[in-house]
Amino acid sequence: MSGSEKVAVLGGGLIGRSWAALFRAAGKSVAIFDPDPATADRFAHTWESAAPVLDRLGLMKGAILDVEFCADPVDTVAGAVFVQESVPERIPIKHDLYALIEPALAPDSIVASSASGLTLSQLQPGWKDPSRFVLGHPFNPPHLIPLVEVMGNELTSPGVVAGARAFYESVGKVTIEVRREVPGHVANRLQAALWREAIHLVNEGVASVEDVDRAVSSGPGLRWAVMGPTTLFHLGADEGGLAEFCRRYTDSFNTWWADLGTPMLNEDVVALLVAGVATAVDGRSVDQMCAERDEVLTNVVAATHS
Repeated sequence: MSGSEKVAVLGGGLIGRSWAALFRAAGKSVAIFDPDPATADRFAHTWESAAPVLDRLGLMKGAILDVEFCADPVDTVAGAVFVQESVPERIPIKHDLYALIEPALAPDSIVASSASGLTLSQLQPGWKDPSRFVLGHPFNPPHLIPLVEVMGNELTSPGVVAGARAFYESVGKVTIEVRREVPGHVANRLQAALWREAIHLVNEGVASVEDVDRAVSSGPGLRWAVMGPTTLFHLGADEGGLAEFCRRYTDSFNTWWADLGTPMLNEDVVALLVAGVATAVDGRSVDQMCAERDEVLTNVVAATHS
């Protein structure tokens, strides 16, 4: 895909605007659909904060073109080679949108949904022909975090998943293929597993919310920014590799796994977590903390993915 080809973004919320900023930085001609008349102003604010990050990461790859803001999704997708759908995660809204745009799509265009809580098989019934529709789930914010989880299935035409991955990688993303449908895909399930144990440790009085978070961010979280857990453990037993690591630590891990908690989010647990976060935040605003997060993440991404 050449830089000036048209990319459509359906949904101008937080995720959609971040996607649009990334595509614009890559030199794409971007059209955004959202019925909210404030979308253009919101995107301008997003671009103002995202552009320096994208430039620092080397993702400014072409001429920066004007963004088109559309009130009609049909106009938005007309002529687009790639469509990123990020409208609210309610099946009727998505299905209605798919029915509207399907007749207007170019024959070779690919449509990808950012859906995190919905599965591909729940979304496909909105199409008469879902063969060029895939899951393209990002991590927030999409313009900064490289990961995209891509999934097709038996209804997806051959080459479409590969085409989606190639497009994402051309604008600086790192892709993985989800080979079998599970709720939450891959990365969110990993996050959920860690958070469940973090909640359990707080619930049991082992450590505070602040200290549990600090244990992650100042400990294994630093290593996970470089390599995944299995690869890291391969490095944890000298030349013996993963086989030796497992020989040494199988009993320990089995003991820990047997003792892991299974808490559920209820009013008491949420209240405990909210109180703990209030202490950790110490009066900082969400905007201030997002800026702090993105500044550090930019350094990490620049160091690990450039």
